[in-house]
Amino acid sequence: MKKLVSIFAFIAVLAFSTTQAYSQDAQDAPTEEASFQQQIKDKFIEGGPPFMWPILICLILGLAISIERIITLNLATTNTKKLLAQIEDALAKGGIEAAKDVTKNTRGPVASIFTQGLMRSSEGIEMVEKSIVSYGGVEMARLERGLIWVSLFISLGPMLGFFGTVIGMVNAFDAIEAAGDISPTVVANGMKTALITTVGGLIVGMILQTLYNYLVSKIDSLVNSMEDASITLVDILVKHKLSK
Repeated sequence: MKKLVSIFAFIAVLAFSTTQAYSQDAQDAPTEEASFQQQIKDKFIEGGPPFMWPILICLILGLAISIERIITLNLATTNTKKLLAQIEDALAKGGIEAAKDVTKNTRGPVASIFTQGLMRSSEGIEMVEKSIVSYGGVEMARLERGLIWVSLFISLGPMLGFFGTVIGMVNAFDAIEAAGDISPTVVANGMKTALITTVGGLIVGMILQTLYNYLVSKIDSLVNSMEDASITLVDILVKHKLSK
């Protein structure tokens, strides 16, 4: 949780400080040619802060959660072949207690599942398998934590953009009604708001969807690794008990 708050605070401060810097640059720079960053800021303002700020907040929150999950999942990755070899060697030399020392000193969900299985080894292989399955579900839930929020922001960003689109269209028709004319000048402001908010929402959705797919594929890879390694661990325990 502290890691997530720190990442969110960093992204928020970066966004606000960058916005202020762009504003200062806009005042100091020549007006003939605006930089790409200044153009983005101008479009943000033209889209209407009441609509664009919620879209930006969705992007900041989604990025914060995604970055925290990416860091966590990468730290959770374990070399299962090396770990299994160490466990097998520990079982041969020092028994179950030595194997538990190996898993307790190894980081990641795979090592945690192995620890739970080894703790039940005295109750039989069947209990080891049940313990691995049960604790595997717990570890999988931990790996998937936060994804529901990323999914929410993927949906919410474009929806907010389309909401701005609808409001922009309503404003355009109000302007037409007030002016009694449908000239491009009359409807331009409302149409601009409509299109810019749509673009902003779609950009948020595309960025977060890419990160979400990466997270899902990473979790699937970790789960498959956990399942394969768990089966191998049971085979090693069976072999160890038969050799005693």
